[in-house]
Amino acid sequence: MIDIRKLKELVRLMVDNDLTELDIRDEQETVTVKRPGVHAAPQVIMPAQMAAPMMAAPAPAAAAAAPAAPAAPAKETLPAIESPMVGTFYAAPGPDKAPFVAVGAKVGPDTTVCLIEAMKIFNEIKAETSGTVEEVLVKSGQPVEFGQPLYRIRPS
Repeated sequence: MIDIRKLKELVRLMVDNDLTELDIRDEQETVTVKRPGVHAAPQVIMPAQMAAPMMAAPAPAAAAAAPAAPAAPAKETLPAIESPMVGTFYAAPGPDKAPFVAVGAKVGPDTTVCLIEAMKIFNEIKAETSGTVEEVLVKSGQPVEFGQPLYRIRPS
């Protein structure tokens, strides 16, 4: 069991550095501390709870939707390219450059689709799948979370 003083210190570090997730592992203990939002209270996940799935926040009530065409699957059912880390999403290699990919672009497993800046390091994110970009879900400069969908891809 983790010492409460250590836990308080971890939470303080998260708040001071505006972190949303902290994961510490060694031979004796594993602790994951997550904050769902900047102003929310931290959440501690101990090893016994780590296998339990996290509940998603309830979606806002949607307006009446128009019926979809039966031949085309809804975009929400298409596979997504997800963020492998927490950071800032950039669709283009520079502010005056064209985006890496746009709606309708064909991608392959090695196609760079965006950059995610984490701790002042720009990480190239590859598609890791083949298909056509159907939807861009994030705006350039927007913060993203681990596992957040970035693009919807229609497999080819």
